[in-house]
Amino acid sequence: MIKLKKEALDFSNLLKKVSSYHPAPDFSLLERSYQLAQEAHQGQKRLSGEPVINHCLAVAHYLADWRLDCASLAAGLLHDAVEDTSLGLEEIKKELGEDVAKLVDGVTKVGHLKMRGPTSEDFIETLRKMFLAMSRDLRVVIIKIADRYHNMQTLEYLPPDKAKGIAEETLEVYAPLAERLGIGEIKGQLEDLAFPYVYPEDYQWLKKYAAPYYQKAEKRIERVRRELLHALAQEGLRVEINGRAKHLYSLWRKLLRPEINKDIEKVYDLMALRILTERVADCYTALGMVHKLYRPVPYLGVRDWIAQPKPNGYQSIHTNVFLGDGRIIEVQIRTRQMHEQAEYGIAAHWYLAQLKLKNKLTSKTIDEGRFFSPAEKLTWVRQLADWQKEIIDSHEFIDSVKFDVLSHRIFVFSPKGDAYDLPEGATPVDFAYAVHSQLGDQVIGAKVNGKMVPLDYHLKSGEVVEILVNKNKKKPSADWLDFVVTRQARKKISQNLRYN
Repeated sequence: MIKLKKEALDFSNLLKKVSSYHPAPDFSLLERSYQLAQEAHQGQKRLSGEPVINHCLAVAHYLADWRLDCASLAAGLLHDAVEDTSLGLEEIKKELGEDVAKLVDGVTKVGHLKMRGPTSEDFIETLRKMFLAMSRDLRVVIIKIADRYHNMQTLEYLPPDKAKGIAEETLEVYAPLAERLGIGEIKGQLEDLAFPYVYPEDYQWLKKYAAPYYQKAEKRIERVRRELLHALAQEGLRVEINGRAKHLYSLWRKLLRPEINKDIEKVYDLMALRILTERVADCYTALGMVHKLYRPVPYLGVRDWIAQPKPNGYQSIHTNVFLGDGRIIEVQIRTRQMHEQAEYGIAAHWYLAQLKLKNKLTSKTIDEGRFFSPAEKLTWVRQLADWQKEIIDSHEFIDSVKFDVLSHRIFVFSPKGDAYDLPEGATPVDFAYAVHSQLGDQVIGAKVNGKMVPLDYHLKSGEVVEILVNKNKKKPSADWLDFVVTRQARKKISQNLRYN
């Protein structure tokens, strides 16, 4: 967990952190924002006894860790000010500019998310506000994730019922959003922070059960790490190799799968090795060396997310290999730039773009935030904006969001190698409608990895899906509505049944 040390949690360290990645940081903006935040929160303390300004600084530090622009950091410093102090938006706009004021306003408007059950009108309407803000400017939600990430680290100071409610919100909303935005590491940490509050008995059981397996895995990983470092150095490759432990919550979910049935020996990625290279070509050289030293596991295959990135931008090669004792470990291979993007998610697009134009930009043009508004790169964000207009019924809206945005995701391929991002539980019919509405209407069968499957088959990540069609077929089957999960499929099926 990225837990900030008290000695590092100060404003001067924040400026140092920003200068390490920002081509032309606006220190004046950050200094004025910090001064305003200090004055606004003077004398205020959190339940932990710490000054509120420490929380504001922590949020700004996390945003800097994710390589965000200075306007975002300024808004992070002031994210609680309008709600909890006498400081108004007009003053923020006057002192810091319209961009910062809009971000603070957006964060304030989505700051009242309360879990009141899956059909709560207040909860649903707040989600609407959050996703509308997101479709306009992604930075608003990224700031909220940073805010939630720090708050999750002090849940022990809250009453148990309130702590559990916040943890449930985190599992249902914030962790999935972090994943969808490509901030995978933070998604895992948010889940682990929420786990003991939402499922306390399962957490205690797993913590005790898994501990000796983690210890043994760490020893195996360290031995393999040294072997690979030596072998790759002989090939002239400059690499960094680190071990990565599977997050507890992710492990728990995996253990609940029927094919695993709580047998941790069947979990191959309990510990994984991550190889970071300088160039893309080096990734494939490293893959060859890994397979030369250790026999690949044929039935698990190689997942090449470099050749075909995930829809959230994630790039890496994943392979599973046998060790000498018959154990299996996962090895991930990516460039350092790909790792930056995997760590910082959507913000990395901004960061890397600025590096390319470093000598041509001023602090003003850098912090205009054009990249974030609108979010052209993320189709699901555009989809959310459309749903705001299309879906009047609140319960239909929350169902669509739960299945199409906040659910656990799978990634499947067409026979041509195109990747498709679908919710867990998606079927070949959902896949067909994701490719094209006409293809969905003409479905008569499906093959997965070359074998026939029923149309209500639940697809799994990495599978290749081939849709069999009858081009003379114009009307979908009404029975499909019993098992499709995506809104797109349900909408198209219902429309075509109505008008045909």
